[in-house]
Amino acid sequence: MKSNVLRKQLTLWTMLVALVSGSVAFAADSVDLSQSPEVSGTPEGSVIMPKEQSRMALDYVNQPPMIPHSVDGYQVTTKVNTCLKCHGVQSYRTTGAPRISPTHFVDSAGHVSSNVAPRRYFCQSCHVPQADAAPIIGNTFTPAPGYGK
Repeated sequence: MKSNVLRKQLTLWTMLVALVSGSVAFAADSVDLSQSPEVSGTPEGSVIMPKEQSRMALDYVNQPPMIPHSVDGYQVTTKVNTCLKCHGVQSYRTTGAPRISPTHFVDSAGHVSSNVAPRRYFCQSCHVPQADAAPIIGNTFTPAPGYGK
């Protein structure tokens, strides 16, 4: 029983290492950054979201990182995911964007795949654009000790 558990864990880690190391060979050079849907601002009176901001501090353990740029015009459907054009394992080295986490390739049954798991494919289900704006509705949330500002 114990050897089966160890064998499964070893297999998962081996597949994960193979996935990450294999992605180096497929760095995309066809990404046209000049056609990026990111914008430098929004209409007057709205929150300004520059193409790049410094990352805001996270507020709790395992909080999904926030998006430090606008996502206006991004398309995420079952066939297209604009986020992966920059953050995917084939292109992150070329674009300079942070690489998608290896945890995004593990499905709900714990199987590692070379494709993003369906439950992790729709990025904005967890990752949201960051903005330094006052809350619309007041709350009493305070960051975990050692997190936040």
